Amino acid sequence: MNVTEAVTSRRSIREYLDTPVELETLRRVMDKARWAASGCNYQPWEASILTGQPLRDLQAKIRTTPPQELEYDWDAPKAEEKYKERLYGISRGMFDALGIEREDKAARMNAMARNATSFDAPAVMFVHFPRLMKAPQWSDTGMWLQTVALLLREEGLDSCFQEFMAYYANVIRDHLGLDHEHTMFFCGMAIGYRDPNAPVNNFERERVPLDEHVRFLGWD
Repeated sequence: MNVTEAVTSRRSIREYLDTPVELETLRRVMDKARWAASGCNYQPWEASILTGQPLRDLQAKIRTTPPQELEYDWDAPKAEEKYKERLYGISRGMFDALGIEREDKAARMNAMARNATSFDAPAVMFVHFPRLMKAPQWSDTGMWLQTVALLLREEGLDSCFQEFMAYYANVIRDHLGLDHEHTMFFCGMAIGYRDPNAPVNNFERERVPLDEHVRFLGWD
């Protein structure tokens, strides 16, 4: 798989096969991802990857704990109409694929609750870093996460980024033995093999046209 194929075939997978993810495969991916770019070579990212009983134990705690107040705001962009429409567009596609009507609030809530078990992915990565890291290092962590996602595609694996997990930062830090004052929890990342027949893994997604994102100057 070349880079273009990895980029265009990557999507947020919300239905996984029960095929285990081999440790050596993950170690190979994460070892290559160490070479992601970071400003000043700070390499701010840290992570814990869980499977099996440790993952099930953590998910049981998450399911039985009320969500906490978020320590960072990942929902602010929808205050502007064009970003809100992008959010609503992907939501419509997902719920339509699941066959859930807009008025069926209970079914929508149940679908969203599956975030708590990372859509039953066999492995989940929990991403964190020291609190002293600022906006540039958050950006570096995002570049690292994208690198991980593309390397997973190279291995035939899939993923789903989960900022939703920030609602359970305290539970996750406690489970992983991380110091609350020192460590900022960022997100989860479901990892596994996609169910190719699941409609929620196959609905059409939209991207903004290139010229709305990028200007090219000097090519007269």
